[in-house]
Amino acid sequence: MNWLVWLSEAHVAGMPLWRVGALFACILAALAAGRVMQVILSRLEIRVQRAERRFVSIALRALDRSAVLLFFAFGLTAGVRMLVLSPTIHGVVITATSMLTIAAVGWTLYCLVDVVDAWIARAAAKSASKMDDMLAPMVRKSLRVTIVVLVLVQMAQTLSDKPITSILAGLGVGGLAVALAAQETIKNFFGSLVILGDKPFELGDRVVVDGHDGSVESVGFRSTRIRTLEGNLVTVPNGELANKTILNIGKRPHIRRLFNVTLTYDTPPEKIERAIAIIRELLQNHEGLSPDFPPRVAFNEFNSASLNIVVIYWYHPPDYWAYLAHAERLNLALLRRFNTEGIEFAFPTQTLFMAGDPRRPLNP
Repeated sequence: MNWLVWLSEAHVAGMPLWRVGALFACILAALAAGRVMQVILSRLEIRVQRAERRFVSIALRALDRSAVLLFFAFGLTAGVRMLVLSPTIHGVVITATSMLTIAAVGWTLYCLVDVVDAWIARAAAKSASKMDDMLAPMVRKSLRVTIVVLVLVQMAQTLSDKPITSILAGLGVGGLAVALAAQETIKNFFGSLVILGDKPFELGDRVVVDGHDGSVESVGFRSTRIRTLEGNLVTVPNGELANKTILNIGKRPHIRRLFNVTLTYDTPPEKIERAIAIIRELLQNHEGLSPDFPPRVAFNEFNSASLNIVVIYWYHPPDYWAYLAHAERLNLALLRRFNTEGIEFAFPTQTLFMAGDPRRPLNP
């Protein structure tokens, strides 16, 4: 039993060796318990996923990510209490372990935000409005920023040993200085609030802003991202976007097509009337027709090299690819009918008058 006597009498840095061993044992036990808890949570998550309990699965995954750090913080706090330290060192160590515990609890809450995010995302998916899809990521970011701020405030209180009211008052003074230095950030934040309130677009809408034509991919507190038709990602600060003219193509109720059918100048009036009748016939009860928007066809211009028939019609709903397929079918049908009727399309021409032509004398 000599080794027991030696162990009880041995010292490390002026501290009994058994107390140092107790600290080590607490840390080791905490890490082992954290790892065991991770394994248990992982297996529970698999079972819950099979049962299709999504929110419980996300909560278990969040706890799985923070289990080791949380157990380590509690184990270290318990182990430190086994040590006999001077008042100064004891205060520093207790403050450090308190900071670690606050960070571990804050990280756990930070991970659990995924549960709230999943619930909001499910509610947004059930809603017909895409505005909820814009709010979901912003709520997630707001919750996480709030947790980070509260953790920092709690750490500041632990370090300074002052009440939270005094810390908040100091943050108010410091916040004024930060606000002056971050005017653009604040401007963009309020710009995002204006966009959410005014609702000029929703996620997925095709918009045109400053010549950038594309779909809205995401809306954040600072900026809005637009994926252009070429595939490029354009980031527009919300402070500027709130003051810009936004063309929302995604909200159009229909697609209007306006085109001109040009005929040669030697086309007799009867064939012009026949051409108009053919076009009206092809557009009668056409695909995508709305009774409130009947097609319009008229002989409206004498162009420099052609006789012009203007054609206007509206396609409902505004499905661009369906509209394009219909326009192709209409063009082919029009070309076939004109060829059958012997109606010639005009193309840019130039007429030269020769000197001595008896039909067009150049001299009076």
